Amino acid sequence: MAEERVERRLAAILCADVVGYSRLMGTDEEKTLAVLKGHRRELIDPLIDQHRGRIFKTTGDGMLIEFASVVDAVRCAVVVQQGMEDRNANLPESERIRYRVGINLGDVMVDEGDMFGDGVNVAARIEAPGEICVSASVREQVGEKLPIRFADLGEHGVKNIARPVRVYRVEKGGAPPIGLVVDTTKVPLPLPDKPSIAVLPFQNMSGDPDQEYFADGMVEEIITALSRVRWLFVIARYSSFTYKGQAVDVKKVSRELGVRYVLEGSVRKGGNRIRITAQLIDAATGAHLWADRFDGLLEDVFELQDNVASSITGVIEPTLRQAEIERARRKRPDSLDAYDLYLRALPHAFTAMPEDADKAAALLIKAVELEPDYAVAHAIIAFCHEQRYLRGGMQEETRLAALHHARLAIAGGGDDAAALATAGFVIAVCGRDYQTAVTAFDRSFALSSSLALALEFQFDRARLEGR
Repeated sequence: MAEERVERRLAAILCADVVGYSRLMGTDEEKTLAVLKGHRRELIDPLIDQHRGRIFKTTGDGMLIEFASVVDAVRCAVVVQQGMEDRNANLPESERIRYRVGINLGDVMVDEGDMFGDGVNVAARIEAPGEICVSASVREQVGEKLPIRFADLGEHGVKNIARPVRVYRVEKGGAPPIGLVVDTTKVPLPLPDKPSIAVLPFQNMSGDPDQEYFADGMVEEIITALSRVRWLFVIARYSSFTYKGQAVDVKKVSRELGVRYVLEGSVRKGGNRIRITAQLIDAATGAHLWADRFDGLLEDVFELQDNVASSITGVIEPTLRQAEIERARRKRPDSLDAYDLYLRALPHAFTAMPEDADKAAALLIKAVELEPDYAVAHAIIAFCHEQRYLRGGMQEETRLAALHHARLAIAGGGDDAAALATAGFVIAVCGRDYQTAVTAFDRSFALSSSLALALEFQFDRARLEGR
């Protein structure tokens, strides 16, 4: 029997744990656990998700996180530490929770989602209380891409590692917050691979200080709602709120935060009525992509905020998608990456015309050649084959190709609502596997109940369930 090969890959590994965890637990276990869960739920996990990280192991007080990008790993660590400083600001010293963070770029072994090897061990061994420490490989790759400075701490012996490891510390004193580059001559943050947006603090136009809380809460609800759109990179509140109370130049925001789009707005109160305006801007050109206003009563503040956030997200998602398609069309053919190919395919994918399905499939096949695990691309390839199958002679080869790509989409797209909805539909039509289809629909709606694509396919739900 051939020996099973161990999967290896290069990854940026971030290790984080709580300083003085045993002391905190000894003082008050229940309170410490509740506070830690709050930090995870409200700050840390959303930031990990926004920076495309994956938690692959947790302990009582710590976690190990994989990032495909070293820059994303360091940026996430800096923003998390800044957020923790804000959350600790009004607490007595004895109750403050601080994390120590180590980041390494190295070769890791992968086994059932877990990771092992020196790449992980080094990250876990170079932590320092309340600091972010990185290995030399991380320092080299980050270069000048982020507005931060490093202190060289020299070489250190690391347990179970044969050679000393050179360690660098992210400096706090001289570096501005990651979301606020006060010197515009500094290197701007690079744009993420996928479309990125910053929701700026809404202006309180009422002259009533009490409405400041409503305006801030409105922005937080919009950020939360947009963060559920998996293909969109949303800047965390802790970065976008550094612009609160300032006159904003959206092009400057784009440079400082590394975003393509900016959403800004205002809140105005009159009696028991409130008016919320919002506008979406292409930060690179200053062009307005969308603007609208929303009126409501202050009888139920939370319901009003939820409804407005849902409405804004429902409009912004297709608007941004169309803007991204136009951007991809303008790029040179020799500079297209997998995401650009996917965007170029979208206008052809859902016309129900076989010749358009062929155009879309050809582009998407190039995309999955570049990124084999691109779940939503596999899903739309499956849909294109399904269209060819139904309208091109019911050929068995086409049906099997549709099912093949649909299953790849479901296997790799557990957190992608569009991939799950599309693949579930194809599996129902081409495979008559209604149980798998319904499961995919359910997961899709759990991720994004407002997803138009999922709603389009949901019409046949009763038949799929056999009712």
